[in-house]
Amino acid sequence: MTGLIRGLHHVTAMSRDADANNRFFTRTLGLRRVKTTVNFDEPSVYHLYYGDEAGTPGSVMTYFPFPHIIRGRPGTGEVGETVFSVPEGSLQFWRDRLAAEGVEGLAAADRFGEKRLRFKAVDGDFFAIAEIANDPRAAWTGGAIAGDEAIRGFQGATLRLRDSGPTEALLKFMGYETVDTEKGIKRFALTGGNGADIIDIETLPNMPRGELGAGSVHHIAFAVETRADQLEMRKALIDAGHNVTPVIDRDYFLAIYFRTPGGVLFEIATNEPGFERDEDRAHLGEALKLPAQHEHLRAWLETHLPEIRDVP
Repeated sequence: MTGLIRGLHHVTAMSRDADANNRFFTRTLGLRRVKTTVNFDEPSVYHLYYGDEAGTPGSVMTYFPFPHIIRGRPGTGEVGETVFSVPEGSLQFWRDRLAAEGVEGLAAADRFGEKRLRFKAVDGDFFAIAEIANDPRAAWTGGAIAGDEAIRGFQGATLRLRDSGPTEALLKFMGYETVDTEKGIKRFALTGGNGADIIDIETLPNMPRGELGAGSVHHIAFAVETRADQLEMRKALIDAGHNVTPVIDRDYFLAIYFRTPGGVLFEIATNEPGFERDEDRAHLGEALKLPAQHEHLRAWLETHLPEIRDVP
């Protein structure tokens, strides 16, 4: 299936406090809130999207903030760390900024020759910022971070697995290639992707399985250009023995889902139609947008959803 997957599309995680989550990603990390909507299956809960100016696939971190959710337990069978790309020479800026914001878990690291800074978001979820040379993607500089140090999008993510073999085979089926191994971590890369091209696998055979909650990644989504590409990918996955959902319309992309052999929930999402289908680019994320089936709940939702105080 080489050539259909274009890299990551988005990563979706769980949170507890919508306002704190929004402040962290818009003010602390300087991303743009590109869509304010609700969970399709539980409309009393927001679905918040953060990314670059247009919410370009490969830049978008999304959250379901459930107010009473328990804290997740890190483990295997999940995304362990999501990594953002920043320009070379900018890590000191980020260290100073995150320290000033009181961000926890700050730690310098080096992986496959990349300098990176690891940290935790407000619910204890694990992130890193990596210096990536010559990343051509445009950063969102219309918010809290206006300089060249701004985040370009995802570099990739790390999967924590007890047994990596079947997932390695799946990634190769999806077009990824093994490019390096270091300290028990195996790196897979996509050639000619959208910039969010890296998946690292950390094998931890003695670590318990993670438990979903605040701070956990719910799923990781991979991008395809079109609906036709998605249908081709779905057929190939089913033919290969994977249990794949029907195509689901998520308003801003079409989605299919399947559970990987290692336990991680994968999504394959289309780049079309994008976040500008119901808002112009200048005002993305400002209004509450509802799926058509939940529009009748608008009056109730506008008074019962938690307040998000920061302007995106």
